[in-house]
Amino acid sequence: MGDRSSPFEVKFWGVRGSIPTPGASTRRIGGNTSCLEVRCGDDLVILDAGTGVRELGEELIATNREKATFLFSHVHWDHIMGFPFFRPAARSGKELVIFGEEKGGAGIDEVLAYQAEQAHAPIVEPGKGADLRFEALDGDEEFRVGGFRIRAARANHPDGCISFRIERDGHSVVYATDTEHYGEGMDASLVALAQGADFLVYDAMYTSDEYAGKIGGSKKGWGHSTWCEGVRVAKDAGVKTFVLFHHDPSHDDAFVTQLEKDCREAFPDSVAAREGMILDVGNSVVRAPGGATVASSVKKASPARSKPKKKKPAPKK
Repeated sequence: MGDRSSPFEVKFWGVRGSIPTPGASTRRIGGNTSCLEVRCGDDLVILDAGTGVRELGEELIATNREKATFLFSHVHWDHIMGFPFFRPAARSGKELVIFGEEKGGAGIDEVLAYQAEQAHAPIVEPGKGADLRFEALDGDEEFRVGGFRIRAARANHPDGCISFRIERDGHSVVYATDTEHYGEGMDASLVALAQGADFLVYDAMYTSDEYAGKIGGSKKGWGHSTWCEGVRVAKDAGVKTFVLFHHDPSHDDAFVTQLEKDCREAFPDSVAAREGMILDVGNSVVRAPGGATVASSVKKASPARSKPKKKKPAPKK
C-alpha cells in the first residue's frame, strides 16, 4: 500500500542528450544530461546519473536523505557521467541500491568503478563511503522499490537500453529515453509499457527532417527518435501527457520551445522537459521551476472554487 498522504512526483534534474550544453542559449530549458528524481514519501528513485545528478546529490545532503535507488537505462557516457560527483555516494551512513545491466561482461558496479578510477579525478569511488548494493537487470522484468512497482522493457538503442514504467496507487510514469522507432511500425513493447500511463517521457532528440537526413546527415540507426514518432506511441497507448526529452545539444531554448508548440498541434497535452520541472503524477499536473504551470494545454493545479449560488427567481407580482 502506498503512502497516499504524500504526492507522487517526478523532478527533472537533467534533460539534455549526448553532452552537457551550458550557456545563455540553453538557460531556460537546461543543459545538464539525463537525470530524473521520482519521489513519494520516503521512497526515492533516481533515473540515470547524467550531469544533473550532481545538483540532486547536493539537495539530498542538505535534506539528510539516507536512502535512494538508482535505475540506469544504460551506461552510455551522458547517462553516467555525473555519478563520480554524486556526493551522497561518498558519505558513510548513506544507502544506495543501484540497478543496471551487464555490458561486455562487466556489471554496473564495474562500469561505475572504472569511471571513478583515480585517473579520471573522482569524488565518488565505489566501495568507499556509502553502503552500495548492486542489482543486475536483464531488461524484461518487474520488481518493487518501496511502494513503487517497476516494470522494465528493452528499448531500441545501439548496445542496448532499458525503458521503465513506475507505478503507484493506480498512477504511472514511463521513462523511454534513448530509443529509436522502427521505420513505419511502432515498438509494440513500448506501446504495451506505456499503456494508459499518466506521463510518457520520450526521446524526442531530432526533428523528422534531422532524422531523415534532410538537415545534416541521416540519424537512422543512431538510437534516437522524434516527437512525431513519440506522439504516435502516446496516442496508441492512451497516454495522458507526452513529455519531449533528451534534447539535442544543438537545440537552444527557442528551438525546443518551437518543437513543443509544433508537438501540441498533434497532441495538445504535450510539454518539453525543462530542468526543475515537476510532474505531479497523481494529479496529471506539470509545474515549472518555482511552481508555475508550464502551459495552459497541460492540466494544471488550480485553487478549489466554490460553486456559484443559484439566484432565486424574483417573486411574481
